[in-house]
Amino acid sequence: MTDPLLTIPCTTLTGEQKTLADYGGKALLVVNTASKCGFTPQYKGLEELWQRYQAQGLVVLGFPCNQFGHQEPGDEQQISQFCELNFGVTFALFKKVDVNGDQAHPLFVQLKDRAPGLLGSKAIKWNFTKFLIGQNGQVIKRYAPTTKPAELAGDIERLLGDQGLGTH
Repeated sequence: MTDPLLTIPCTTLTGEQKTLADYGGKALLVVNTASKCGFTPQYKGLEELWQRYQAQGLVVLGFPCNQFGHQEPGDEQQISQFCELNFGVTFALFKKVDVNGDQAHPLFVQLKDRAPGLLGSKAIKWNFTKFLIGQNGQVIKRYAPTTKPAELAGDIERLLGDQGLGTH
């Protein structure tokens, strides 16, 4: 039976409908992003993770969010151009979403339920909160915005090895 997390509809920056199941059998790193944040240079680190581990089964998915200090004011085209020009982003980017509140995207509602933050808090505190998800939809770990992408490498390698993804 497919985990409900994997069937939540998401829309890419180019308007394509996707679900996490479309990345079948892969490990996923889901991140709420922003173009005008102090953590924005993490785009470079996320792209490095994507380049380093995509052949072994990792997919990086960025979800721009404007809920924290209005740090993602642009439209889809502006976001795409900014990420590509400034950080060479080639991993999948999705339409802008809310991650907290009544309008929170269902994907982030599920992620927060399955991997609460510090002291059990479900709210996402800021841009660049990261969620590592196994191939069957299990949320492995939630990372704070201050956690640099390179610091996830060990967990990603363990996950890829545990799931037998690193051998393809």
